[in-house]
Amino acid sequence: MKRLLIDLDRFAEHDKCAEKCSYYYHPGNYGILSLQEVATYSIACRKCEKENCVTSCPFNALEKGADKILRRYNLRCTSCKTCSHACHSGVILPEFIPYMAYNCDLCLDRLKGDDLPDCVPACTCGAVKYGDFTEDAEKNLYAIGKNLVVHSIHWQREIPKKARK
Repeated sequence: MKRLLIDLDRFAEHDKCAEKCSYYYHPGNYGILSLQEVATYSIACRKCEKENCVTSCPFNALEKGADKILRRYNLRCTSCKTCSHACHSGVILPEFIPYMAYNCDLCLDRLKGDDLPDCVPACTCGAVKYGDFTEDAEKNLYAIGKNLVVHSIHWQREIPKKARK
C-alpha cells in the first residue's frame, strides 16, 4: 500500500523545503505544515507528565489524549503562540500554530495510476516521499494512521536505574 512519508529529520535540516503545496486549487496552502504538526506531536513530542503547553493555552485549544499525543483544535486556536513559548523542549514550533488552519488531504482522491501527491515534487530536499513504506522501528519509521509514515530519530524517556527502586 502506498503511503506518504514525512522525514522530520530532513525537514529540520532544510528550512521551508516543502511548505508550499503546489495544488492548483489551494494556492498558498501550507498543508504540509499540518502533516508536520501531527507527525511532531506523535513522534517528537516528549509527552511530559505536566504538559505546560496544554495548561498555558488561554483558549483550551490543546489537549493531550489518552494515548498522550497532543491535539490542537484549530477553531479554538488564535495563534497566540503561548503553547510554543511554554514548551520547554521546543517541540511546538511557532510555524505549527498559524492563524489560518491549513489541512492536507494527501491528494488521495486526486491520485490516478502513478501520480504523486503534489507536495512530493514540490519538496526539493527529499523530506516528502510517496511509496510502499511500512512501519519499522529499526529504521525509525513510524506509521501514523493508514496513509502516513514518519521518519524521525525517536526520543524515548529512560528512567535511571536509581529511580526505579
